[in-house]
Amino acid sequence: MNVYETIIAAKRAKRALFAVLVDPGKSDVSQLNKLLKAIEKRPVDFIFIGGSLASAHQLDQCIQILKDYQTAPIVIFPGNEVQIHPQANAILLLSLISGRNPDLLIGKHVNAALQLKKSKLEVIPTGYMLIESGRLTSVAYMSHTLPIPRDKNDIASATALAGELLGMKLIYLEAGSGAEQPVPAEMIKEVKEVLNIPLIVGGGIDSAEKYKQALNAGADLIVVGNALEKKPELLLEFLRTNP
Repeated sequence: MNVYETIIAAKRAKRALFAVLVDPGKSDVSQLNKLLKAIEKRPVDFIFIGGSLASAHQLDQCIQILKDYQTAPIVIFPGNEVQIHPQANAILLLSLISGRNPDLLIGKHVNAALQLKKSKLEVIPTGYMLIESGRLTSVAYMSHTLPIPRDKNDIASATALAGELLGMKLIYLEAGSGAEQPVPAEMIKEVKEVLNIPLIVGGGIDSAEKYKQALNAGADLIVVGNALEKKPELLLEFLRTNP
């Protein structure tokens, strides 16, 4: 079963999935070892890997370490078009549908298309949506786009639905790395109601309570990164709340 089939099967079974996000540009060997020890105690469904400033060399090093010491599928969550690696299991082909930057809607995808085809990676078209989080996040700054206001559930729902109608296989609501506030539970719930495809939620989830709120609001897959970089042992707290 490939990555997307796993996500679809879990959605049908009403079982939420969990992914750890690793930024190769920030994670040194010591941090990776701490994270791997936590994963050994409580396995995760996927490891997402990528970051705004990570180089191809850093990506390669990080993937090699992860593949040597754990078995969860590795999914590239690319911060730029050089973050493609044939030893990953899949890549989210992100289209930033909440913004109006043509490079991030189609331009970067054109640059990467031939390399992606040659890589044999499982490519999963994903509608990527930035949600206001209380501060200017790295992804908003680097993408030159404004996030959707956190109180505009109607805009978020319409944008997500447009992504599905355009053929996206996943929708990803993102508050951003180090966000002060996660995506609001009410927004998750309203977006979920209009979609037939799986919904991913990430950013600003730094406590078991916030994790549970995203879970109860209907997220099909929850992604946590920055909080675990600082405190890997939080992984056990998050996954204890899974049904």
